Amino acid sequence: MDRSTFANEQCSHFWLDPRTKILMLLIINIVLIGGGYSSLAAVIRPLLALLPLFLLIAEHLYRPAIFYCIFVTLAMGAEILLVNQTQGLLNLVLVIGAGLLSRFIPPVVMGYYVVTTTKISEFVAAMERMHLPPQIIIPFSVMLRFFPTVAEENAAISDAMRIRGIHFDGKNIGAMLEYRIVPVLICTIKIGEELSAAALTRGLGKPVKRTSICRVGLGVIDWFLIALTLSLFLAWIFL
Repeated sequence: MDRSTFANEQCSHFWLDPRTKILMLLIINIVLIGGGYSSLAAVIRPLLALLPLFLLIAEHLYRPAIFYCIFVTLAMGAEILLVNQTQGLLNLVLVIGAGLLSRFIPPVVMGYYVVTTTKISEFVAAMERMHLPPQIIIPFSVMLRFFPTVAEENAAISDAMRIRGIHFDGKNIGAMLEYRIVPVLICTIKIGEELSAAALTRGLGKPVKRTSICRVGLGVIDWFLIALTLSLFLAWIFL
């Protein structure tokens, strides 16, 4: 049987090992949320913010890439160029708005990339290569599948409401709770139970060494991205 049948190249245009994605996600979170724009950080933060943009373009997700580029460029530009030039209420708005957008949009988009391009089987196989215990692998693997499934259910609820001609104008709070919040909550509970049952059915909790047919391994591009992100992270810490 052709192993590539089950590989992620079938749905991903730019395949990366899950360990590479997780490392980049951690470093982008630490540096972007925790760093300022003093000295070398003014260069390192924009460089790390470019990584999600590069990955979105590589996956042919052009529309999210355009929106990401516009928002992050405006937020970082305002934080670097305008905050020190303004005073009063405008300065407060720029500090809060631009600061929040420039710090949280890159990690959120990087998380979106990780969730949408990583298969559960690849994630589990990669974590087992790192010899992590099942107590860590199982909750994260369930969580990785949980959010996309909730988004799918939410989209299905929106379609059902549109077919029935139900629209919200921001005034009818009771209808919003009945037709939107309650179905989402019930679906969320059912999804959690089904994902847990699926994980147990696949033997994730068994104390034996599992085998996998998924392709997992660090390639040249993985090593390049690991070296790049680690270099920027170490420079951000020590320089």
